[in-house]
Amino acid sequence: MNSRSLARALLASVALAASIVLAGCDTDQVSLATNAKANQPVSPKLVAAMGEKDMDLQSPILIRLFKSEAELEIWKQTRSGQFALLKTYPICRWSGDLGPKVREGDRQAPEGFYSINPSQMNPQSAYYLSFNTGFPNAFDKALGRTGSQLMVHGDCSSRGCYAMTDEQIAEIYSLGRESFFGGQKAFQFQAYPFKMTPVNMAKHRNNPNMAFWKMIKEGYDHFEVTRQEPKVDFCEKKYVFDAAKAPDAKRDPVFDASAKCPAYVIPEDVASAVREKEQRDEAEYNKLVAKGTPVARMNTGIDGGMNKIFAAKIPEGSTGLSEGAEGNTLQMLAMSKAPGTIPGTVNPPKPNLDAVAATPQEEPVVAAAAPATDTRVASAEKSGGFFSNLGRKMGLSTADTTATASAPQATASVAPAPAAPSTASKLKAAVTRFVPGHDKSKDAPAVAAKPVEPAKPAETKVAATRPALKPSVSDGASDAAQMMGAAPVVSSNSFDSRFGAVK
Repeated sequence: MNSRSLARALLASVALAASIVLAGCDTDQVSLATNAKANQPVSPKLVAAMGEKDMDLQSPILIRLFKSEAELEIWKQTRSGQFALLKTYPICRWSGDLGPKVREGDRQAPEGFYSINPSQMNPQSAYYLSFNTGFPNAFDKALGRTGSQLMVHGDCSSRGCYAMTDEQIAEIYSLGRESFFGGQKAFQFQAYPFKMTPVNMAKHRNNPNMAFWKMIKEGYDHFEVTRQEPKVDFCEKKYVFDAAKAPDAKRDPVFDASAKCPAYVIPEDVASAVREKEQRDEAEYNKLVAKGTPVARMNTGIDGGMNKIFAAKIPEGSTGLSEGAEGNTLQMLAMSKAPGTIPGTVNPPKPNLDAVAATPQEEPVVAAAAPATDTRVASAEKSGGFFSNLGRKMGLSTADTTATASAPQATASVAPAPAAPSTASKLKAAVTRFVPGHDKSKDAPAVAAKPVEPAKPAETKVAATRPALKPSVSDGASDAAQMMGAAPVVSSNSFDSRFGAVK
């Protein structure tokens, strides 16, 4: 795409947005672009990438999100009619655990399939820009699940949401806006605990959410084999994908999430392709279980996750429940360019150390043989556990592998020797020293267990003063500024300036 056509595309986008605001004929579209933040054009770099991938600026989009990988994918329809991956964004922060949201206040970010229409786009968000995921959908409601205002937004702060940097959400928002201007009525938002591969399914086979995950994996597989947005319906409190009218039916099937499923069929070309993929995945899954692939450990007390690129930029940052990285890898990532700015108030995920100290440190259960269809395991092994192993790496290893040690009772005449601290208590003391804001002057040789803090309320918007605009994620500084000859400006609260000392 040459510079002239690129300029025409950008001018057309701005002109269209302005004309809609002036016309005032469609309240949904007017709500998309009522201020400068919401009107930011798609970056020239991303527009050029669309041209290379045979995509139009205003063609439909689809979003997939993965908690464990801490990634958000933007897929866009090509001129062939299929969707192709346009860009992957690292997630700055998500809260809760792997698994769906169940009730208001549980801090869980939702999982499942949701539909985003123009009215769910919020240009006036207290978190720079945002869109509402639409939780609860009909399936969630049929199960009695509760919650509201579950967003994808900026500000890198989450209480049941998916939080990006301001620059990232500005770009994601602009892509959604352009798809609506191009005629897309709603785009699909697919949220998963992890990429639904045989390896990940084997690692999490003992998780109590596995039945739900297998159900939404069907929709994942439909998209994988067709590269088309799967049609989503609900009946008998379950998801149904790509349902169509039976050949002898006179009308389309009517679905109700709480009622019995109507008669329907899945087109044979789609059904056969999905069936073949599922058979391949099942065969690979069984091989992995037979080889004794460890079951993922339940991480008690860790609230959510953060992509490793962000964890590397924060002193003593942690990826939490997201896929981590070794120390050397994090050091290398600390030298790379960050995808946007992050507020100084960011709260990276970290373990609940009191819960860890009170929990027996055991290794994950490991399967000894592959069951035919059941995902239960046959045997278990015990050792020092995750935090004990981490303690040994930090030089805190002793012969003691217990989680806690009882303090001896003191007497008036004899002062007993203090008990050797356990690995878990040493680890707790070591990690606590690096927790931001920790007051070392209050440390003592022995302290009472800190009571667990009460759960925080569900996502609540708080108005805050924010910069009017953020530079594009794709280009760092504003492309317009560079095109005009101005030097790029580094934000005062960027990763590079805020945490430059740790590079």
